[in-house]
Amino acid sequence: MINDKCSVIIPCFNAEKWIAEAIDSLLAQTYPNLEIIVIDDGSSDRSLEIVKSYGDRLIYRRILNQGANTARNLGFTLATGRYIQYLDADDYLLPDKIAKQVACLQNTGADFVYGDWRYQHHSNNGDVYLDEIRVCGDKDDFLYSLLANDRWSNLAPILFSRSIVSKVSWDESLSAAQDRDFLFSVMVAGAKGIYQSGCDSIYRMHSGTSISTASKLRWFKSHCLIMEKAEQILQSQGLFSAKYQQALAKAYWEMGKEYLYSSCGDNQQHQKSDRQEIQYQTYARILNKVNQLSPNIFIQHKSKLYTACHHLLGYQLAERLSYIFNYYKTIIINY
Repeated sequence: MINDKCSVIIPCFNAEKWIAEAIDSLLAQTYPNLEIIVIDDGSSDRSLEIVKSYGDRLIYRRILNQGANTARNLGFTLATGRYIQYLDADDYLLPDKIAKQVACLQNTGADFVYGDWRYQHHSNNGDVYLDEIRVCGDKDDFLYSLLANDRWSNLAPILFSRSIVSKVSWDESLSAAQDRDFLFSVMVAGAKGIYQSGCDSIYRMHSGTSISTASKLRWFKSHCLIMEKAEQILQSQGLFSAKYQQALAKAYWEMGKEYLYSSCGDNQQHQKSDRQEIQYQTYARILNKVNQLSPNIFIQHKSKLYTACHHLLGYQLAERLSYIFNYYKTIIINY
């Protein structure tokens, strides 16, 4: 029976260092009607042992390793709450998070509410520190932000109504950028979102990266799949306006650059020219996609020389010149 209960769904894979803190942060919530569901995704460490130690204070299931999205989908089938909170096993919430957001959904009738958040960094030398608060702010158009990949939020700061989650599912074929895809599905399902200020969610970054971005190629391919799917859905619904085309072009351009230069600091860069050229060929295809979506796109750049080249030659040639300049600069530095 669905009531005012809030169900928290945690996919867990080899998170023995973090899972207890995630669960403890839920047990410390001031909201009284909470259901904690942990899906162990075939962990080979002590994660399941730690989860079991909480006894009947939570619900758990163990599955063969199939990925976080499979675990999230299974978790939702077990959930009985009116509200749904997704939480990664290495993140945690502050005590008032769920109480504040449940009240917001009840008062506004929105389908989801999102707040601010901050990174907790864990460096290889053991240092731990909290980054500045990422203030999401109110968004005039959630869909535009997702298409443009403005990265205005992640899962932890968001609380969903069950009614909207029941209309969508997590794409189990994706290995990265899963939250962006899920939020896009929520938006095209007609969700109304609302911003509530305040930081009550902590997102861990391990030595400057996260699980989803550990492989830059996997990250890049997953985002491309998501954007292709988004374009197809919006076109089929007659919603792919010039504004959304420009947003998607911006995302392709920025993520393509991040992928292209992800290894520019490699000390062996001068020995990897073939691989770099292959990366650029992939990026060139992305530039063609940008041109197809928004031929007149102009994105501000901190370099005045680049901006001038962009104006005079177009962004495709400007990008080629920029790539050549950065490539040879890296070789000179490494020598």
